Amino acid sequence: MKFFLKIGLPWALSLGAVFYLGMHVGDSGQPPRVPPGLHQEPTGQAASARPPSSNPSPADQSFSEGFGSVAREDGKPSGTSRNLSPPLPPNLRRIMKGRDIVDRLGAYLDAVRAMDGANVHEVVEAFEALPKGYGRHLEMKLLMRGWAAIDPEAALEYATNELDHKSETRFGISEVLAGWANSDPQGAIQWAKANSNNAKPEDNAKLVGIIRGLAENNLGAADELFRSLPEGGARWQASTFLAQEFAKLGPQEAIKWAENFPREDERMRETILGQLGAKLSQQNLTATADWVRGMDDDKASRRITDNLLMHWVSKSPAEAATWVQGLENEQKRSYAMKQLTSRWSLLDPISTAQWLNTLPPSPAMDPAVGEFVNMISARDPEGALGWALTIQNQESKNRALRKAYGAWEKVSPQRARNWKQTNNLNF
Repeated sequence: MKFFLKIGLPWALSLGAVFYLGMHVGDSGQPPRVPPGLHQEPTGQAASARPPSSNPSPADQSFSEGFGSVAREDGKPSGTSRNLSPPLPPNLRRIMKGRDIVDRLGAYLDAVRAMDGANVHEVVEAFEALPKGYGRHLEMKLLMRGWAAIDPEAALEYATNELDHKSETRFGISEVLAGWANSDPQGAIQWAKANSNNAKPEDNAKLVGIIRGLAENNLGAADELFRSLPEGGARWQASTFLAQEFAKLGPQEAIKWAENFPREDERMRETILGQLGAKLSQQNLTATADWVRGMDDDKASRRITDNLLMHWVSKSPAEAATWVQGLENEQKRSYAMKQLTSRWSLLDPISTAQWLNTLPPSPAMDPAVGEFVNMISARDPEGALGWALTIQNQESKNRALRKAYGAWEKVSPQRARNWKQTNNLNF
């Protein structure tokens, strides 16, 4: 009896406690919950007994393309590579409402990576925890791109009906279509054409989003779709984007692309060359200047000249002046001198006047001098009148004299009239 009380009874109580804890705290008999996107491997003997698959599934293949080898418990590589989607972060909506942008973006990015058809609503709810407007533009872009890979039509419906119409809807739709174009360009194009909200097919802005998406992985396909668009708003918007993307390839490739555009569509060709010139002028002044030098004197070359000089004058107007004077085509040189004078005189009218003084008066110089008169008349009307008198063409001279005289008469009418009488001028 004493032996039972000392040893048997405590042993029985311990066994009962273990049994109780096992029933109420341990395994419930249900398989463990696996977060969406994660693949559960069997453990123990069952796992070791299972032979490796000789024909991995597409999902397994996609896993192996991501991360490297997965480490085993003993720290050695298992030889199996999988790209595991992380589970949705706990308290995601609370995190999204927080002020710590690093935690917020990190948690949200993990959520978008783990998003699938079963939990997309949770990610949407987390996104909606943020105030509407431009402040959540990045989160909106991530949501639309991730959702496009799962169910693009549902994402488009949400973007159309739920996003802020003033600041988000148009961008959201564009992002969904860009993402859709990466996986199923034909499906995206068909949807865009069938769901255009423009009365004119040529103004279907949804196709611009598709071109943006195609350009991310296949710039040639994006260009092909762009060239098939009818003349209109969509084509113009797409040309701006493509000029930006081709400019990233460098001057040689970008210029080749632009100059291959059919000359029959003169207006679009002028637009493309002008847009590309604006981009290249910011990247490489010398290459852009060489390009313009070899072009014909047409509207496209003049647009490029305008953008080139705008950037060049802000950096080195003297170098720009040397380039302008070296242009062989007289009409191109005359136009470039006028544009140079216009921009240079805004920054430094004295240096501009000194440069003009080094060039002898001639009909080819008239546009530049006339532009200088226009630019300085308000600040120095008397000096502007002196410059106007050097213009060779009589009609251009009278126009410049009237401009400068009118400005002088407003601030000093008597002096202006005396000057006109002294010089016996009638304009």
